[in-house]
Amino acid sequence: MFSHLRSAARYVLARDFSLRRHEVWPDDIFLVSFPKSGNTWTRFLLGNLMNPDKSVGFADIETVVPDIAVFPRADFRRLRRPRLIKSHDCFDPRYRRVVYIIRDPRDVAVSLYYYAKKVKNIDDSFSLEAFVKRMLVPGRSYNGTWGEHAGSWLVNATNIAEFILHDNGAPPHSAGSPMKMDAPGARGHGREFLLVRYEDLLQDAHAGLRRIAEFLGLEASPERIEQAVARSSADSMRKLESAQNLQWATTRETRKDIPFVRQAKSGQWRTALGASSIAEIESAWGHLMRLTGYELASTT
Repeated sequence: MFSHLRSAARYVLARDFSLRRHEVWPDDIFLVSFPKSGNTWTRFLLGNLMNPDKSVGFADIETVVPDIAVFPRADFRRLRRPRLIKSHDCFDPRYRRVVYIIRDPRDVAVSLYYYAKKVKNIDDSFSLEAFVKRMLVPGRSYNGTWGEHAGSWLVNATNIAEFILHDNGAPPHSAGSPMKMDAPGARGHGREFLLVRYEDLLQDAHAGLRRIAEFLGLEASPERIEQAVARSSADSMRKLESAQNLQWATTRETRKDIPFVRQAKSGQWRTALGASSIAEIESAWGHLMRLTGYELASTT
């Protein structure tokens, strides 16, 4: 009873987490991704780009690029506009300007597995194979499955035929004519949408950050880009996490023997996942993976 009263009081005072209850303004900018797809790194890159005189850390990232899952509604109202906001939500028609970060779901599975251990959602005896099977089940997560999440943001009137072809048994596109990376996206009704692949950002963070900055209309001189990338490197973020993990809501009450910032690499699934897990992921989401440029390893 007391927990219900406490929750009701938080709602009335707008001290509850924002999630889908927060007000959205026309000039809001959203960094959206499925969990463990590079959103935090992108927040650091943009936070450091927008604040060249001060290095961003885990202790203040929530005030620089707030997360709707941990930021109270009342505090959102006081943020300076335009607001740059992190979200793991599936498609929300209120989001007018969106940077959508996508990552190979096979790597997402590995990263999410260790994160689930870190936040104590599973124990060490729970296998990666079992986790992949659970990850594929619709309806288990507030964010949906990877396929539901990505599909909600990427399918539009110009590429819906790709999914119809898949359903009829034909490949979305031939190996010789890959779909353009700027084709998928929740466009229409005045919405601006930029698709960013985590792997491309890893390969060339400078070019990737410059592309995002141009989309957002941010000042991005070569010097500021270089500084932001250096301050947001995996090594720098690991050191910051070690020093500030108790100051960040996401890691404060989690296991300290498992880092939040892990390998920061692509392709870890090749050695971490078994053949059956790879086949299960590709069977479920292969059409979306091909649509966004991820080659399939199995023949399932």
